[in-house]
Amino acid sequence: MSRKQPTVLIVDDALFMRTVLKDILAKNGYDVVAEATNGYEAIEKFEELKPDITTMDITMPELDGIEALKKIIEIDSKARVIMCSAMGQQGIVVEAIKHGACDFIIKPFQPSRVLEALEKAVQVGAEG
Repeated sequence: MSRKQPTVLIVDDALFMRTVLKDILAKNGYDVVAEATNGYEAIEKFEELKPDITTMDITMPELDGIEALKKIIEIDSKARVIMCSAMGQQGIVVEAIKHGACDFIIKPFQPSRVLEALEKAVQVGAEG
């Protein structure tokens, strides 16, 4: 299997959540290239590293996930961003998708759902 490991930027203000996500991804062939704790860091690291996929928490200090998502899509309209949130509020999901998110995962993370979302993002990237 010579497929390149998809690179992932994990954005979440909670260290525990980043660790859980990183663990799921690392065990399943994803290369976590960086972590960010707020929207500004996310944008900076996205520009610098151009990861294949970005997982983005919605509720963060300084700059929230929706605003960071908008900026990342401005930088690269083909960016694949998966939103993460403990709030399963329909309105936020709709807003995130409207602004370019390719999927949405709810905390606490279910490994199978996380991998399904990332696999879907990889497919979207392969097609685009």
